[in-house]
Amino acid sequence: MPAVARIDPKDIFTSEEWAPLAKRSSWRGLVLVAGAWGLIVAAGAMFVLWPNPLTYVLAVMLIGARQLGLAILMHDAAHGALHSNMAVNNWVGEWLCAAPVGARLASYRDYHLKHHRFTEQAEDPDLPLSAPFPITRKSFWRKVIRDLTGQTFFKQRGAQLFGNRKAGEIVNSSTAHFLLTNAILFAALAFAGYWWAYPALWLVPMATWLPLVTRLRNIAEHACVKAQEHPLTHARTTLANPIERLLIAPFWVHYHAEHHAFMHVPCYRLTKLHNALMDRGYWAQVKISPSYAAVLREAAPA
Repeated sequence: MPAVARIDPKDIFTSEEWAPLAKRSSWRGLVLVAGAWGLIVAAGAMFVLWPNPLTYVLAVMLIGARQLGLAILMHDAAHGALHSNMAVNNWVGEWLCAAPVGARLASYRDYHLKHHRFTEQAEDPDLPLSAPFPITRKSFWRKVIRDLTGQTFFKQRGAQLFGNRKAGEIVNSSTAHFLLTNAILFAALAFAGYWWAYPALWLVPMATWLPLVTRLRNIAEHACVKAQEHPLTHARTTLANPIERLLIAPFWVHYHAEHHAFMHVPCYRLTKLHNALMDRGYWAQVKISPSYAAVLREAAPA
């Protein structure tokens, strides 16, 4: 099938309006990467200082969500939007974002751009993520249990080792960068006297909360969207609240309709892009859900 249609920004915005929306910063992406790692360290430190079941569960959720955040920043790097210098964009996207969570920027970029080119068409490599929906609530909860018990994680890591990557997974068949960055992380924690924090505060979030929030992200982006010809109908925007942005949808990933229509806009400018489109009356064409709970009520109704 032919590639999906694209919106020419000049059909909506003047040059003066569009330039600041599309501009790639030389520092904001780096601040986001540092912030993701900073919150990971802070969440781990919270449990170390106040060890109890509540702080541990909260730390796992915060770290797992920031692991997704690293994958989202890798996604920005795949679009060349993480840094204005492409060499810096690719290095940071690979070594500080992709590799620690088991991904590779180059292979993800090839895969993901095909998703953009053929969104919701037969050639879309992510179509299996949205095609089965709506599903039953029982089916959804079975998936949640698989995620939180580590079954999804071990299945994906097996795919990573044996080269059988499935749609929507951030891992791929190359393990060298993942093993290297994780070895450095383990060595740093061991040197600081907290070797146990690597399995307890890095691997456990990666094996439990990260698969779950990745699934929720995938459902919210394209499930039950009913894509039409207009590019703004190819994905859903979810109006995430602060808690959802903290624990489920970091770095403005919930503005997915806007991202699909203008895929090179940096994530930190998606709120302004969303507001600009709404001010121009495009709310009638965008699939908007008020929360992730609302998305799940639609995707798993009964």
